[in-house]
Amino acid sequence: MTPLIDTHAHLYLPEFRERWPELLERCDVAGVGDILLPAIDSETHAAVLELEAAHPRCRAMMGLHPCSVLANYEQELALVQQYFSERPFVAVGEIGLDFYWDKTFSEQQYAAFHSQIGLALKYDVPIAVHSRNATAEAIEVVRQYPGLRGVFHCFGGTLQQAEALIGLGFYLGIGGVLTFKNSGLDAIIKAVGLDRVVLETDAPYLAPVPYRGKRNEPSYVRHVAEKLVDVTGRQLAEVADITTKNARDLFRF
Repeated sequence: MTPLIDTHAHLYLPEFRERWPELLERCDVAGVGDILLPAIDSETHAAVLELEAAHPRCRAMMGLHPCSVLANYEQELALVQQYFSERPFVAVGEIGLDFYWDKTFSEQQYAAFHSQIGLALKYDVPIAVHSRNATAEAIEVVRQYPGLRGVFHCFGGTLQQAEALIGLGFYLGIGGVLTFKNSGLDAIIKAVGLDRVVLETDAPYLAPVPYRGKRNEPSYVRHVAEKLVDVTGRQLAEVADITTKNARDLFRF
């Protein structure tokens, strides 16, 4: 079977730090290959790059997470820009809008989102979009940039929003939420198919059934793939072939 790709995992966070070899061994057993690492802010940059250097199957993104957009966001963006001037990354991410926790810096979130989209276009890389409680708003932003490509990570929108994103050339990041009862994602996937779907875990968050409520890890992306088998009626090998090709087409590695 083609190795699965986890397109979104925070494997560099402290709770994983001492367990990288063990976690990657479990990925091997589960048939999981590459793992993409979305950045958060300057407090995690060093850990992202350390993990990538130690285990090259872990590929770094660089960006400023919307929840880290605070009064100092311009300095944070300057660091992201500096990193891109020095070396390549697979994507600008994760970036976007988050109106779930706090709207205090919503104006600055928009500014940071637009700025980092500009960076993605400059370096011809995709964006990994975080859009919690802000899917419609984030779609309206990306719609303004013809030629922009990317993924809406942990997609949780409506069928109409999924179709709009696919029409714009974007991919849907599908993870553990697909396995949750009443998530509604299964109906969306049945409607749109797998042509624009990539797999993710968002580890350590949003573990799939049967691990819901526990700490997520990249090997669990296998459970997401198996749920897609149930939803689509395809064989696991087909799901692996399609979603891995999608990830490679998007992130170009």
